[in-house]
Amino acid sequence: MSTAATTRHDAGLRAVARVREVRERDARLGLQEAVRDQQRAEARLAAYEDALAAHDSLATGTATFAGPGAGGYAALRQQLVVTSHLVREARDQAGTARVVALDAAAHWRSAHSRLDAVQRLLERRAAERAAEQTRAEALEVDDVSARLWQRRARDHRQAHGEAS
Repeated sequence: MSTAATTRHDAGLRAVARVREVRERDARLGLQEAVRDQQRAEARLAAYEDALAAHDSLATGTATFAGPGAGGYAALRQQLVVTSHLVREARDQAGTARVVALDAAAHWRSAHSRLDAVQRLLERRAAERAAEQTRAEALEVDDVSARLWQRRARDHRQAHGEAS
């Protein structure tokens, strides 16, 4: 079957497929961006946790602290407070980024399955039209064969009827 005939039959469904393709692509791009954001948030969290661990080793005495007395201790304590605050914020941001990435993945799966459904429908309709075309051609061949057989049978009867 020609492309023009196929397009004529499924023009509306092909328009739906184009819209679904755009939505699926947008959802995939959104998912990729959400995953990158999640990775950045988790990397930031890891960096802050490492910084906090380094400060903790100073505060617990597992590393040497060469600070100038009480002033150094106060500065270290302030750094620990700030760093722990940054860790809490980074955990919150990483959790939010994780949720956004999960939501983006679900949105992409939904868009992908909708696109897949439309594409399968288009393929099934094309296969049905091809099968119908094959049946129509087979009927036409049968009809032509039957006419030829009838003509030969008539010619045979006439030839034998005249010879008798």
